[in-house]
Amino acid sequence: MERKHMSAFALYQTLSTDLPTPAKKPSLQVETIKIICLNSWSLFQKQEEECLNGDGEALDALLSDLARVNNSRERASKLFQWLISPLPAKAFFRDTWEKKPILVQRKNPDYYKGLFSTAEFDCILRQEDIQYGVNLDVTSYTNGKRETHNPPGRALPFTVWDFYESGCSIRLLNPQAFSSTVWNVLSILQEQFGSMAGANIYLTPPGTQGFAPHYDDIEAFVVQLEGKKHWRVYNPRTEDEVLPVLSSPNFDQAEIGKPILEVVLEAGDLLYFPRGFIHQGDCLPDAHSLHITISSYQKNSWGDLLHKLIPAALDIAMEEDVEFRQGLPLDYLTYMGVQNSDKDDPRRTKFFSRIESLMKKLTNYAPVDAAVDQKARDFLHDCLPPMLTPEELASSVQGAPARWECGQVMDVGAHINTETRVRVLRAGCARLCSDGEAVHMYYTTDNSRVYHKEELKSFEIKPEHTDAIEFLIHSYPKFVTVGSLPCDAAKEKVALAELLFEKGIIHTAEPL
Repeated sequence: MERKHMSAFALYQTLSTDLPTPAKKPSLQVETIKIICLNSWSLFQKQEEECLNGDGEALDALLSDLARVNNSRERASKLFQWLISPLPAKAFFRDTWEKKPILVQRKNPDYYKGLFSTAEFDCILRQEDIQYGVNLDVTSYTNGKRETHNPPGRALPFTVWDFYESGCSIRLLNPQAFSSTVWNVLSILQEQFGSMAGANIYLTPPGTQGFAPHYDDIEAFVVQLEGKKHWRVYNPRTEDEVLPVLSSPNFDQAEIGKPILEVVLEAGDLLYFPRGFIHQGDCLPDAHSLHITISSYQKNSWGDLLHKLIPAALDIAMEEDVEFRQGLPLDYLTYMGVQNSDKDDPRRTKFFSRIESLMKKLTNYAPVDAAVDQKARDFLHDCLPPMLTPEELASSVQGAPARWECGQVMDVGAHINTETRVRVLRAGCARLCSDGEAVHMYYTTDNSRVYHKEELKSFEIKPEHTDAIEFLIHSYPKFVTVGSLPCDAAKEKVALAELLFEKGIIHTAEPL
């Protein structure tokens, strides 16, 4: 007798019962991904020794180990490797990133323990000013209809838990503003991506679904923290929806076809899918679900860079090249435009040829570095401030010993001299950029944990100090003496170091 195809979800439900069941074959896609993950344990055992927390030790121990890593980029790389372990990061970015979903099933419910919990969420509701629609959404998806149920004002436990008991999902929108662990993890990971790392947390009651099928404009890492959740992932419907610029509206089930991946995530599991892959998740009847979606790479495409580059290139070209300033043909409106697009007119061919020639010539005027700096400024504005390690805190302005003691102020002043060894606080915390007239130092150390709550922080750098700033940035992670900064006079070197120290951009090798 021929065996029927069974999805991973159906297989999971069968295996979850106490009744004996015949062995049935799971779907091909899920089986293949499981094989990848299971084989990874044997294929990459050696790499596991290098991967912090490979056995699922407590997250606080992992972060404590990472705090002793001297280079923040290396710290980010190690944390990302822990996130996706046992998949090697190099292979992930080569074969999977922006290309296809992948599943990691660990059978280790404690792997992500300590990142966030429902108990912590309850404490946040009691202690913080959580506002509906700003920090928290109450949602439901029943009979194909997605609804948001946010009342006005503060989200208090009495109301939030009543919504939950009524079958509504709860979404915490900016957990890094309230959880120091989430803040720490995201502030480290943003250096891995070179793009903002964000997160939402989703709490779903048993037997319910909170959101309609949709796709997002971010790379998504779904980290299952508690309980379990049934996920379905679908291919982009058309080429136009591959790596989309914007998130989609909600879809009806009839619009999305059959899933390419159907699986139940349990605590300790990870599901990654690129932007454009449609997805939906619902809870099984016997367990709630808590997961955090870590996201990155929103508006970080070549097209987004060209949005900044091309207008600037045109401004330069029109200023420097008379060909871009020459007038359009007197009669071009009579043969160009949509109403003339079907005309077989040689003037149209000539017009397109001229446009093509100008577009090619435009690359000669493209200020690529300046456009990249614009993207960098956006990134620095998006960034979370670094969460300082104990060593960084003790040796930075935040841990400086100035204080009130015995009726007087003690240890005022930075006490920096030419022998003091300093370095930038993190590899990506500061950047020099020029607008063509002045040079500014942009930095993240005064950013807020709430997205864009503060304006981008910067200050103007004297032209004679730009070499010293570049020297500091490029010397990272090494400490250098203030006296080695390429400034004309020792007094200038110390003054510059004191300014950067007061802004929290540099710290010293030893506490002052």
